[in-house]
Amino acid sequence: MEMEKRERKIMVAVDESQESMYALSWCLSNLVSDNVDNVKLVLLYVKPPPSVYPLDAAGYIFSSDVVSTMEKYGKDLANSVMERAGDICRKLNTTNMSMERVIGSGDAKNVICSAVKKLEADTLVMGTHSYGFFKRALLGSVSDHCAKHAKCPVVIVKHP
Repeated sequence: MEMEKRERKIMVAVDESQESMYALSWCLSNLVSDNVDNVKLVLLYVKPPPSVYPLDAAGYIFSSDVVSTMEKYGKDLANSVMERAGDICRKLNTTNMSMERVIGSGDAKNVICSAVKKLEADTLVMGTHSYGFFKRALLGSVSDHCAKHAKCPVVIVKHP
C-alpha cells in the first residue's frame, strides 16, 4: 500500500513592490516545476495595521468616512496585489499546483512568521527591498526578521 505524499506548501509573501512579484516569478520558475507533484502555493499579503485612533498631522481625529475610505483603499490594494500575483501564476502556468490567497493585517514581520507556523508552510519565499543601511536599521528588515524567526526554510530572492 503506497502512502500518499503530503502536500508541500510554499508560502510567498507578496506586496505592491516589484521585488515581491519578482520573488513570486522566481519561485514558480525554480521551486514549482511540472515534475513536482502536490504543491500548494500560498500567497500572503499583509495589510498595515489600522491605527487605533486615526489622527491626522494636526492631531485631529479623522471622521468615520475618512477611516472607511482608508480601509477601502487597503482592501483595494490587497485585491490588486493578489490580482497581479494571480496573473503571474497564470502566465507561468503550473498545472500541478493548487493556490490559496491569505490576507493578514498587522506588522508584516510578525504576521508572516505566525502565518508560516499556523499554515504549516514548508518554505517561505520573499523578495527583499534594497533599503540602505539607515533605513534598514530604522525600519528593521522584514526579510532579515523572517529568516531568523520563521519556522521553515526561508528563500530571500534579490531583484536583479
